[in-house]
Amino acid sequence: MTAEDVMKLSPIVPVIALDNEEDALPLANALLEGGINIMEVTLRTQAGLTAIEMISTSLPQMHVGAGTVLNTQDFNKAVAHGAEFIFSPGISGELMNISKEMNIALIPGVATATEVMLAKNHGFEYCKLFPATLAGGVEILKAFSGPFPSMRFCPTGGVNIENLNDFLSLENVLCAGGSWIVPKDALKEKDFQKITQLCIEAKEMIKGKK
Repeated sequence: MTAEDVMKLSPIVPVIALDNEEDALPLANALLEGGINIMEVTLRTQAGLTAIEMISTSLPQMHVGAGTVLNTQDFNKAVAHGAEFIFSPGISGELMNISKEMNIALIPGVATATEVMLAKNHGFEYCKLFPATLAGGVEILKAFSGPFPSMRFCPTGGVNIENLNDFLSLENVLCAGGSWIVPKDALKEKDFQKITQLCIEAKEMIKGKK
């Protein structure tokens, strides 16, 4: 999969930090039932790598990638556990090089014009704006569209149901990432039906907007 393929899978990319690996498959199924076939499972928790492996092995219809990938070691571990793609909160030569060597899509995080230039000049035209709202949100994405018309973004960080359509209405935004679609209380209570319902409601809200 290319980074473009990844960012066109769904307008919503759930960003998930799993504390319990046993929640991985029920959560993946809940998202699929809600019409979302992509997950970014972050490496912020001990369960992250195991969860990626479980989902990639048992549910091939779910496209699962790793988030919070910071270096080559993280990248290699994520791919070894079945990650189809990689999200990073930032950008570095180290990550861009390993992405090219392994031919695994990297969607690097950018927050400034300098970082967007770095990504573009190394052939990475599909990026994550992070932290989206703190970096300037909708306004900075509008500003980027002038000097960087070919760049496409997945804003993540501060994205929620209230501002989702504001981001998705922009021509240079293909999708938006967020943890709000998988609330921590729903995971804790194993209320996977609530997560499915949130997915359905969010997709209904954005229908026809993009």
